[in-house]
Amino acid sequence: MTIEIRPLHVGDFADVGRIFFCAIYEGTRHVYTLDERRAWAGPTINLDHWKDRLQTLTGFIAEINEDPVGFMTIDKSGYIDLSFVSPSCAGQGIGGALLKRVELWASENGASELSTAASLAAQPFFEKHGWQVLDAEIVTRHGTALKRFQMRKSLQSAS
Repeated sequence: MTIEIRPLHVGDFADVGRIFFCAIYEGTRHVYTLDERRAWAGPTINLDHWKDRLQTLTGFIAEINEDPVGFMTIDKSGYIDLSFVSPSCAGQGIGGALLKRVELWASENGASELSTAASLAAQPFFEKHGWQVLDAEIVTRHGTALKRFQMRKSLQSAS
């Protein structure tokens, strides 16, 4: 199995929407209730939302045999806003490959550290890759409280 990582494009909106929705509903069911997952992802995939949102995001998409299976976004400050892998492909190194590519992009664009607000499901993944939890927090989505973690990782300069 070869994981290909390429830049994320606006035309990827349907795949991104599908990956996000499935990752929330299936991939986080062990840590979030159905009501929490519904508040986070909504009742259906909103393709118009994803088409609009991808116009403002920088990131990468992972493909296996040209099938999109994960994506990660980053901004110039090093903030990772979205990080999702299809549940059927979890544990196959896709998230790690995306994170490695995002770290490279961040270093190339002057970031000295990475940060994110990680879900209960994503927090162990980020810790495994050298991230530290700064604080736990509760955010409210559509009237429902969701727990997540502010996390950070310092980028080592190659000097």
